[in-house]
Amino acid sequence: MYIELRHLRTIRAIHQAGGLARAAEMLNMTQSALSHQVAGLEDQAGMELFVRRSKPMRLSAAGHRMLRAAERILPEIDAMEEEFRALRSGKTGRLHIAIECHACFDWLFPVLELFRHAWPEVDVDIRAGLAFDAMPALNREEVDLVISSDPVTLPGITFNPLFDYHPTFVAAANTPNCAKPFIEAEDFREQVLITYPVGRDKLDVFTELLTPAKVEPRAQRTAELTAVILMLVASGRGVAVLPDWVLREVKGSDDYLTRPLGPGEITKRLYAATREEDVSKPFMAHFLRLCRSEPVKMQRSQA
Repeated sequence: MYIELRHLRTIRAIHQAGGLARAAEMLNMTQSALSHQVAGLEDQAGMELFVRRSKPMRLSAAGHRMLRAAERILPEIDAMEEEFRALRSGKTGRLHIAIECHACFDWLFPVLELFRHAWPEVDVDIRAGLAFDAMPALNREEVDLVISSDPVTLPGITFNPLFDYHPTFVAAANTPNCAKPFIEAEDFREQVLITYPVGRDKLDVFTELLTPAKVEPRAQRTAELTAVILMLVASGRGVAVLPDWVLREVKGSDDYLTRPLGPGEITKRLYAATREEDVSKPFMAHFLRLCRSEPVKMQRSQA
């Protein structure tokens, strides 16, 4: 027996309408065509699906069995079709994000809050990209966007520029030998450097300053959370280098001093890596716009 979706819709429509004439109107077809369809379906089933002698038409036992199938299957099909229509229109989708930057959580959560209100049907999730290889995961479609400051050339992947930032030195206000206009590599030799627990290739202070100068800090200590790093710094347990947007609340505080890294202020750029075909999706384009505008507002608030 070969059952099509139109057969299930026919059974449901006749049951709801109580007769062929009204059901044909509901299905936008002629009564004759509907009668032929029912006759063909009954031939396949080898039994009557309707009790025609009754008014309104009643389903036979076999017809009720098919109706139960229709009531289970058709809503799922209708929901799937609606989901596909939403996908085509860009109203829904998936945005799973991997982050190669601990400090990015400081600006990402406000961005996601704005995005959630604008795109409530988009499935959003965050994975710490530091715990796995984010770029291959992007290629495998396990994630949809990777936030990184290290663009590379990969086929099918676009690195969308977001905004520039300045890695900034922060220390306790009474830290000796830090009352200078900028901090150089040599200034770290006698300092305990507090960083996130990631490789040096992911830390701006090493990639942009210490490694090129072949300078090692006196010691290195790690902490997972930005708030903990700042607490340790304020307690005089060490110094840190953090993006300028992180320091908007402590800049000018009596507990801290902040200085640019120099000579010549170091500037880095943050990117959102996506698959090329995803960039034009309306929700993705809006998310990228928010990622460009909201962190800049945070940077300006500390100026």
